[in-house]
Amino acid sequence: MRPTQILLGGGEPNPKIGNYIGDWGTIGGANKQKGIVHWGLSANRQNVTAGAFHDAIFNTFRRTKSQIFYWLPAMLGGYYIMQWAVDRNHYLNSKAGRAEFQDSEE
Repeated sequence: MRPTQILLGGGEPNPKIGNYIGDWGTIGGANKQKGIVHWGLSANRQNVTAGAFHDAIFNTFRRTKSQIFYWLPAMLGGYYIMQWAVDRNHYLNSKAGRAEFQDSEE
């Protein structure tokens, strides 16, 4: 395996390896790179919440619509099982429920 240019002698060009790519932190050499555009917008000119409310409504609807058949049946099943268990518990702890099952506890 051939060592990297940095290991061979730092940032100096080596004709065996090829072109000089520059030292660490200045990869690309001392010349300014071309074709890279930097632009920015002042912080007081930005509207950071632009469209957030609109996107929240429509993204929530879209995501819920695509996932509803995965979680709705489980949620309905859990609700009905819990409702049955609560009703059964109330019955078993009522006067009629205790009278019906008084012999089975002994």
